[in-house]
Amino acid sequence: MLKERARILAVSIFLLDLALVSAAFLCAFLVRSSVMPRVAPQAFPSSLYPLSSYLLLLPLALLIWGALLLSSGRYRSHRTVPLLDEAWAILRVCASGAIIFTLALFVGRLDEQLLVDDRVSRLWVLLFGVFACLFLLTEKLALRLTSRYVRSHGLNYRTVLIVGTTPTAVKIAESIHGHRFWGYRILGFIHNNGANGANGDSPAHASIGPYPVLGRVEDIPRIVESNVVDDVIFAVTRRDLDRMEDLFLSLEEQGIRTRFAMDLFPHTRARVELEELDGMPLLSFATTPTSQLQLMAKRALDVVLASGVLVLGLPLAGFIALAIKLTSGGQVLFRQTRCGLNGRFFTIYKFRTMVADAEERRLDLLHLNEMDGPVFKLRSDPRVTAFGRFLRRFSLDELPQLWNVLRGDMSLVGPRPPIPEEVAKYQRWQRRRLSMKPGLTCLWQISGRNDLDFDRWMQLDLEYIDSWSPMLDLKILLRTIPVVLTGKGAS
Repeated sequence: MLKERARILAVSIFLLDLALVSAAFLCAFLVRSSVMPRVAPQAFPSSLYPLSSYLLLLPLALLIWGALLLSSGRYRSHRTVPLLDEAWAILRVCASGAIIFTLALFVGRLDEQLLVDDRVSRLWVLLFGVFACLFLLTEKLALRLTSRYVRSHGLNYRTVLIVGTTPTAVKIAESIHGHRFWGYRILGFIHNNGANGANGDSPAHASIGPYPVLGRVEDIPRIVESNVVDDVIFAVTRRDLDRMEDLFLSLEEQGIRTRFAMDLFPHTRARVELEELDGMPLLSFATTPTSQLQLMAKRALDVVLASGVLVLGLPLAGFIALAIKLTSGGQVLFRQTRCGLNGRFFTIYKFRTMVADAEERRLDLLHLNEMDGPVFKLRSDPRVTAFGRFLRRFSLDELPQLWNVLRGDMSLVGPRPPIPEEVAKYQRWQRRRLSMKPGLTCLWQISGRNDLDFDRWMQLDLEYIDSWSPMLDLKILLRTIPVVLTGKGAS
């Protein structure tokens, strides 16, 4: 019942968000086509296509904004989400939406006539993003203030019973007490009288802070029957769970939601999620992103941008291929086995920048390696051709890897794919960089590339995995552009 109500509320808010995005779309057109020409007719001429032409772009806008809003995770319960975090998420969504919408207009060639006449106003796109941001922020603030007002007046709150008097239980109570607007009220604590008293609980007290200790575990059925209890939070040790199975079943029978404060492995950095496999609950620990919506958005961005750049870059690729043939002969493409996601082998493609027998001559140059760790890097590598050095400086040799992106072997953003011989020499902590799909660029590329030592390179890759988000990918892509144009850190 509660899940169904939460789902209906989330869908309602999502539809309201899309309605506000549509309103922002129309308001931006109204301001650009009517208000600004009156205020400054010379700076802002009114020669725009009619609204009916612009409305053809509304489904695209709703698709982009809808996908970004869903992937942002904004439709779960916000009782415990700070307002500033929600506002920052909305700002990221709107900025990303405006950027992707603009890229779709120019890369996708959705309406070539409009683009040629330059009457899909760039200012209108900017106004659209600004209005969408203002409308969504106002909506979230209004919903938040309304919820806080209702809860502060004793409505829409949930009564919580905490089982355990451990430090974890006390910490949960302090968090709830310090955030009354979450809409939770603590009824009290239950002392967990474990076997032989060895359960990690402190001795029974009359109260802990402002909240009473209402009894022991065996008293819970009586307490639940004589009080309003919406949630029971178990903050007990793992060994106490088996003997509480009957209590769990009793609470389930009465429709009371139970929660378990999981502190199974306190030293792990992995995120904990509860999943289901054919009706069987699985507790999952993952250090990599698990949001399927966000990963789908990442893949969609890969396909759109990679296909667009490949099509636009075909003339350049043809010129590079011809130049390689004329300057050094041999094969145009260099193929090499690399390690992808979780060690999967795949063939990577690059424009050849070295002499034909480069791999055979590699052993003769190992003593000149300038990079620590298992990788081989040499700034003045004698195997690199003159034209190859130019390609490497501006990363043009990696253009064929866009085909790897389209195939799904790689992503636009991710740790660079290593060769199997390097992976075999990795330390255990370094292997975690293989847990995410490799990419064309990452934090290493925009932080100095070959100017960094190997350990710092690995640390940057792990930082990317731990803090990944679609917005981080966009930031890295944008920061990669000046790095490529200036050839910073290239060898």
